[in-house]
Amino acid sequence: MTWARALLLTFALSLAAACAAPTPTPTLIPTAAKDPIVFNDLGWDSALSQNRIAQYIVEKGYGYPTGVIEGGTTEALPALRQGDSDVMMELWLPNASEAWEEATVAGEAVSLGESLSKLSQSAFMIPTYIQEAHPDLDSVEDLKEEQYRQLFAAPGNNGKARLVSCPDGWACNVVNAVQVDGYGLSEHVEIVVPESEAALHDGLFARYEQREPWLGYLDSSMAPALKLDMVRLEEPPYSHACWATTKACAYDETTLLIAVRPELLMRAPEVAEMLRRWDLSAGHYKTMSVWRIDNDASHAGTAIWWLNNNPGVWRQWVTDEAATAIQEALEGGERAKGWPDQ
Repeated sequence: MTWARALLLTFALSLAAACAAPTPTPTLIPTAAKDPIVFNDLGWDSALSQNRIAQYIVEKGYGYPTGVIEGGTTEALPALRQGDSDVMMELWLPNASEAWEEATVAGEAVSLGESLSKLSQSAFMIPTYIQEAHPDLDSVEDLKEEQYRQLFAAPGNNGKARLVSCPDGWACNVVNAVQVDGYGLSEHVEIVVPESEAALHDGLFARYEQREPWLGYLDSSMAPALKLDMVRLEEPPYSHACWATTKACAYDETTLLIAVRPELLMRAPEVAEMLRRWDLSAGHYKTMSVWRIDNDASHAGTAIWWLNNNPGVWRQWVTDEAATAIQEALEGGERAKGWPDQ
């Protein structure tokens, strides 16, 4: 090959290399971030305990961030309907029957089943030692008698019986006021609204320790109901007709629904399926609650304790992959990022 042909060939190869398409740089498509799932922190112990467990499962098992917004039923259900929250672990029926019907008819909330075994509740609970000392005090009608009004009266309330109701924002606070009126007790009973569930509990525990009279609302998930010997004053049995009008009858057996935004079923179907399988028995809740009280533990700490000690229960709610991830998080001492600080 002559030097001229060699030069020509070298030039041709260089031109071909310059004109060749550059090797493309791979484009990495990031995995879409999952939107947070927001829970209603309803302000009472059973709901807070269930929220902490559910948040842990949702974060560690399914990879969704979680968050909470505070407020009782009268604030939580509107928040759910407006899309400010996604999950309400305890929608109490019959307490919020009318509001729940409105939400479902409007297509703004759906139920995924029950979250906790059925509970009992009443606004007319007294310590057993009071009934033993006053055996004729066994009915709400007895509160119309002077001797029993005076028994529960407090200084400055005009001799009316002091009835401790639910905190403001709880549906039962509204129901209890209607019941007092329906029973014709407005002239005989003064309703006291505690600032919180803790205030209600503290007041009852203190009076119980001193063997003093106490009259008020309890449900079977509350700490005093689990720890103290209490009895309910007799009331007419529940009926739908009564509850739809005066409510001058006993509460029906309570159903606790898991209420969610309809969009959650499409946005996080695996989480919705987990919530459908959710089943926390009264026995498990009582064990959890007593442990929390005895150890002065937070609801978050109680959730960790319960998850560590009851894998045979919660594993039935989740997929195998989620169960493995949750177990690894527990063994690593991880907390849920969406838990409040307390």
